[in-house]
Amino acid sequence: MSNAGVPAGVYAECGLFVCFEGGEGAGKSTQAQALADWLTAEGHDVVLTFEPGDTGVGQKIRQIVLSPETGHLADATEALLYAADKSEHLDKIVLPALAAGNVVITDRYVDSTLAYQGAGRAIPPDELEHVARWATGDLRPHLTVLLDLEPSAGLTRFAGRDRIEGEPLEFHQRVRSAFLLLAERDPTHYLVLDAHDDVDAIAVAVRTRVAELLA
Repeated sequence: MSNAGVPAGVYAECGLFVCFEGGEGAGKSTQAQALADWLTAEGHDVVLTFEPGDTGVGQKIRQIVLSPETGHLADATEALLYAADKSEHLDKIVLPALAAGNVVITDRYVDSTLAYQGAGRAIPPDELEHVARWATGDLRPHLTVLLDLEPSAGLTRFAGRDRIEGEPLEFHQRVRSAFLLLAERDPTHYLVLDAHDDVDAIAVAVRTRVAELLA
């Protein structure tokens, strides 16, 4: 397959970096855990992580950006907080694990910022991507699994809603479209799956693609 037109980026030479992305209620955490369990059983060293909040600093940022008590944040403030979380996450968890040759599985990464703060908040995409890529050293996942689900279905899969989940349906529809566009731009590094499918069938599809990368 030709790489013409594929966005530039940095890919770790050691380890394997896998990301799960998608809208609310798409099943990212479930599938990330299923992949981690399978890889561990196969003898791989796995680091399962998430954004925002899987560092000490990140926990404080997560409380700010997701708590309904925070109320309104300026769009730029929200985006910069997410970028700070990503920088800390990369430095403290992702890069050390990849350098050790581990498989790193993250529930959300840069694409979530581009979709939620870009398409959702309508921040100019070029400006936002510059900040997000700078915060992460432009490190890209070897594979991003996008679990696609229409927001009207995903938002009914849980009871309480945080600051982001509580945004109007139109916000989440823009987010979904942005995720799909990101995957369309770089099909070599994405696997798009219908989140309506059977949980086990999705897990098999993910394992098949990851096994190819490990081979």
